[in-house]
Amino acid sequence: MTEVTIEYCVPCGFRDRALDVQQAILTGLERDIDRFELEMGDHGIFQVRVDGTTVFDKDDDEFDVDAIVRAVRKQL
Repeated sequence: MTEVTIEYCVPCGFRDRALDVQQAILTGLERDIDRFELEMGDHGIFQVRVDGTTVFDKDDDEFDVDAIVRAVRKQL
């Protein structure tokens, strides 16, 4: 079962960013994903994980929706 999770910081106002990434991932990869989860967090977090493996972390990577979708596709 393939699961994609976006964890985003609520106090930072990252919800819109998370929703944009969610829409982009689902538009291109919906048939390859069994479960998609938005997880609310804090302390500035914004991570995208596929089956528990982090494929994007805002602390390490530049925010680029297309690059995030490519990273998810590669991990699938």
